[in-house]
Amino acid sequence: MLDADFFRRWMTATAASVEREADRLTALDSPIGDADHGSNLRRGFAAVTASLEKEAPDTPGGVLTLAGRQLISTVGGASGPLYGTLLRRTGKALGDASEVSEADFAAAFRTGIEAVTTLGGAAPGDKTMVDALLPAVDALGDGFAAARTAAEEGAVATTPLQARKGRASYLGERSIGHQDPGATSSALLVAALAEANGD
Repeated sequence: MLDADFFRRWMTATAASVEREADRLTALDSPIGDADHGSNLRRGFAAVTASLEKEAPDTPGGVLTLAGRQLISTVGGASGPLYGTLLRRTGKALGDASEVSEADFAAAFRTGIEAVTTLGGAAPGDKTMVDALLPAVDALGDGFAAARTAAEEGAVATTPLQARKGRASYLGERSIGHQDPGATSSALLVAALAEANGD
């Protein structure tokens, strides 16, 4: 069973990973976006860890709802609302339970991803974070390590795609050959999930 402490570890591990990879995320964003993806997420997840240290909700849903709210209020661009919606909707789907099973989490995470696809209008193959998140949630039944691998493969697979959503879509065919920064940061989020579980 997964408790609030597990989800706090997940957010802390994500923040540390974003901090390490911020320059790479921004470098990926530079040719096809606003060159601010890494710095935006770094600021957002730093705010998440600071707020969790202050408040420390005692349910999994509470941790993720707080994290999502924090991202929406501190991150500019599209990534704040998208990541914030992902975590907040996942948290709301988990409800008030003090512990949740991996199956409960997988179902809630899918609800969060569906909210992201509705908000951003993205489908698989559009070269967005969805291309890493959907394979990850599909693989969660086989464990967190399998989800990490699926997310990483999904992110890499965005490289030959032409972007159909977001800022990168304005470039048309020039977006081909660049790995999507949102899919890459989503793979970091899923990798941190495996890390929080000790995988």
